[in-house]
Amino acid sequence: MDRQDAYDAVIVGGGVAGLSAALVLGRARRRVAVIDDGSPRNAPAHAAFGFTTRDGVRPGDLVDLARQDLDPYGVAFIDGRAEAAQDDGTDWIVRTADGAAVRGRHVVVATGLRDKLPGIGGAREAWGHGLLQCPYCHGWEVRDQALGVLGSSSESVQQALLVRQWSEDVTFFPHVLGALSDDDERRLRCRGIRIVEGTVRRLVLQGGDDGGPRAVRSVALDGGATVPCSAVFCEPGSDAFLPLLEAFGCTMRDDGCVTTDGIGRTSVERVWAVGNAADPAAQLLPAAGDAYRVAVAINAVMVRDECEACLAPEESVHG
Repeated sequence: MDRQDAYDAVIVGGGVAGLSAALVLGRARRRVAVIDDGSPRNAPAHAAFGFTTRDGVRPGDLVDLARQDLDPYGVAFIDGRAEAAQDDGTDWIVRTADGAAVRGRHVVVATGLRDKLPGIGGAREAWGHGLLQCPYCHGWEVRDQALGVLGSSSESVQQALLVRQWSEDVTFFPHVLGALSDDDERRLRCRGIRIVEGTVRRLVLQGGDDGGPRAVRSVALDGGATVPCSAVFCEPGSDAFLPLLEAFGCTMRDDGCVTTDGIGRTSVERVWAVGNAADPAAQLLPAAGDAYRVAVAINAVMVRDECEACLAPEESVHG
């Protein structure tokens, strides 16, 4: 693979963050390639909300629109899952699972996160439909219904307090959290949130016979009791770990994301990270804005390096 085939930037991940970075770099007249395996984090959701001018659009349609925006700028798309990378001293060579190799001066990791759902029955089937994470993304659609919040992490009590904003009928299931602190219990009861002790065994689902999404009907506990709920919110675990990140050797944070500095640089030279890969809380709009800023920084670094390479021979002559 010749050096002349190298791209200025190889972006791994074709979601909103990755495509936003590609747009900015493409408009800066950089040669850009996007490697994507077609499995975005938000694929289970029937719609994406809170993205101005595109509120309620299907996630796949949002990606299609973003790809269309790239048509004038010559961005290349490579289907596949990036799994390995090697630094040859000048470029990164990124290899996909099917053996394709892509060479680039800089690499942008925009692969998002893998959600680790709670180990209860029905979680996978209901994820993105009746089992939800973000009330800002999905709270409006289930407003004024019977809602549950699963105690799955240290953030779950705060999530329940927030979910209460969308419904007066909210039940908190401590689940794996065990006994609540007096302060947490007072806060929940102050907001009018019921607390139902016990371990949740499964989500009782309905529908889906036609191949469509499964809706939540109730929450079943180990003791046999069931609590009616139209939707359940939880904080899933997540991490950005991929064979590719191991190949790069990027420093990872305790929350499973890539460590970056203030402008998106990772601990590895010429490797950057944007969106959920670097920030688990980034929603669509912040992820797109973050990617814009990172792309500007990458271009600035390339301009600097090009100037230094141009001046080096002259300096050696006059040195």
